[in-house]
Amino acid sequence: MSDQKLSLNQKIEELDKKVEWFYSDDFRLEQATDKYQDAVKLAKEVEKDLSELKNEIEVLSEDFSK
Repeated sequence: MSDQKLSLNQKIEELDKKVEWFYSDDFRLEQATDKYQDAVKLAKEVEKDLSELKNEIEVLSEDFSK
C-alpha cells in the first residue's frame, strides 16, 4: 500500500486482497505474521473511516429532522 491517501472503497478492496492472500497458493507461513499485521492495521483504518462516516450521517440526519 502506498503512502497516498486511499478512499474507503480502495481500503476495503486492498483489505480484501490481503485476506485473499491467506487462501492463495502464494501463502507462506514465514510471511503470515507481517501480512496479518498489515491487514489488521488496514482493518482498523477502515473501521475508523466507517465510524467517522456514520457520525457524519447522523449529524446530517439531525439537521434534516429539524
